[in-house]
Amino acid sequence: MFASIANTFSNCLKIPELKSRIFFTMLVLAVCRLEAYIRVPGLDGAALKQFADSQSSTSGGVLGMYSLFTGGALENCALGALGIMPYISATIVLQLLTAIIPSLSKQAREEGGRVKIIKWGRYLTVLLCLGYGFGMALGWENPTSIPGFSGFQGSLVLYDSIWWYRIQTVIILTTGTMLLMWLGEQITERGIGNGVSLIITIGILARLPMAAQSLVDMFHPASGDARFNFGHAILLVGLLAAVVAGVIAVTQSQRKIPVQYAQRAVGKKMYQGGTSFLPLRLNFSGVMPIIFAQAILMIPQKFFLFVGSSYKISLFNGIAKMLNEGSFWYLVIYTAMILFFSYFWTATQFNELQIADDLKKNGGYIPGVRPGQATANYLHNSMSRITLAGAVFLTVIAVIPIILARILNVPYAVATFFGGTSMLIMVGVLLDTMRQMETHLLMRHYDGFLRGGGRGGRGGGGPRLRGRL
Repeated sequence: MFASIANTFSNCLKIPELKSRIFFTMLVLAVCRLEAYIRVPGLDGAALKQFADSQSSTSGGVLGMYSLFTGGALENCALGALGIMPYISATIVLQLLTAIIPSLSKQAREEGGRVKIIKWGRYLTVLLCLGYGFGMALGWENPTSIPGFSGFQGSLVLYDSIWWYRIQTVIILTTGTMLLMWLGEQITERGIGNGVSLIITIGILARLPMAAQSLVDMFHPASGDARFNFGHAILLVGLLAAVVAGVIAVTQSQRKIPVQYAQRAVGKKMYQGGTSFLPLRLNFSGVMPIIFAQAILMIPQKFFLFVGSSYKISLFNGIAKMLNEGSFWYLVIYTAMILFFSYFWTATQFNELQIADDLKKNGGYIPGVRPGQATANYLHNSMSRITLAGAVFLTVIAVIPIILARILNVPYAVATFFGGTSMLIMVGVLLDTMRQMETHLLMRHYDGFLRGGGRGGRGGGGPRLRGRL
């Protein structure tokens, strides 16, 4: 198997265009990683990094997820501390507005409309960067106000003029995010894979050395008293294999709705009918429900904790304790919110009325279902059923790292790679990248990663270099 994988990668390097795209992507990703290490002037990033390393086993929640996406740039006080998240937030906002506002929806379907929406997304990214950057600058002024850094002692700001520090930091962080956005677009256009997704993935993979060190410390601690044994190692390996297999299976799963097209005449041309299918993805919402649930759940917990500790209200302190990550009620509410946002995201992004109308206009219909409203109802019911299965899967994947870290005391850096957003993003992005590489291979009559081909050559009898996964 490993020989076949190595043979497939060697085939990739034999295609000049694919080879240049791969090396270009690797070079640009290396530049993106530099942003996580170039520190913002006027900040003592080394002190915050040292404190963050000492707290790596307990950091979680939204801060842990944000740090994961930025590849550690947040605690480094680095140029890329905002990461690519403002651009993603702007894209999500415009997607939701496009589904809600009819004029935007019409604009997106018109010729050149999608280009305009992308341009608006860039403008919105700049505005979000200015706001996020100012908030980040204020947070670095008082590190104890940042969740996860409450025990930090000392000051990070080295400048005497506080407003010069704020203005400079906002400009630098905004520039860093816009540079990441531009580099991501260059990867998408000239490289291989989705640029923005690859930037996030490389940030997640950058935490692997820390996870490996934490894994070693689990079984061989410096104190010599290990809480985990060989049996735990076998269970962790089995869990990792099951999670990866499950994520791959669900990510690629889809329900194929058969669609038949009647013979029709357009002008003087006669178009032959045929049979196709409409794919409905099992995990249509992706990682969005998990991100929404984590972000929203953090707000009431911090609010009740702040009010309860400031005004000595025991009720609020009790509620804040109930909403701590890993508690029973946190898991219950977290599960319910993932289920809710799975349906919410599907409802806003999957327009069964538009699909039914497009099928009717193009002479297509689902066998046994009348065109028009009946088709829309059929698609709505089908999507609702498979969304439930996808939401349950997302809930299980999202809860696994929390249970490992908070209940079984597995270091957070290790537990992160056993589920949650990191596993979903990594598997999804790697599958998409392999799919694009496979397309280039099959066009040149090579076998790809994800499937085997028949006989090579234009006429079917030519040689084919093999190498499959």
